[in-house]
Amino acid sequence: MAERSTRQRAAVVAALTESMRFVSARHLHRSLSEAGTGVGRTTVYRVLRYLDAAGRIDVVQVQGGERLFRLRGRQGHRHHLICRLCRVSRPVDASSVERWAVEVAGERGFSAVEHTVELVGVCASCHAGHPLTSSS
Repeated sequence: MAERSTRQRAAVVAALTESMRFVSARHLHRSLSEAGTGVGRTTVYRVLRYLDAAGRIDVVQVQGGERLFRLRGRQGHRHHLICRLCRVSRPVDASSVERWAVEVAGERGFSAVEHTVELVGVCASCHAGHPLTSSS
């Protein structure tokens, strides 16, 4: 059984590697199914939880509560600005957010603080293609 999990984990990681954008678990499962890979939806979620706990993926929550996943690069934890229409993402320098989180935690006697910052908008390409899209 462990060999099967390893194969399935490798398939999910490969699908994440191929995707250059943040993707939902549902999208990953559909992609794997269309490719003929026998990975069930529950297994996709289990592998994503494992990768998140291992610090190998970035996870963001977009409007409506859907969680999106992206394989983490060599630079480690990063924040991204994500287009809500096409899901293209751009990393952002969030060093001030990181310092603020540590400072606020320290002021209140906390350590090993974790945080989530979600920056979701509409990229220039999508905005140009959808003139009625609001910038809020």
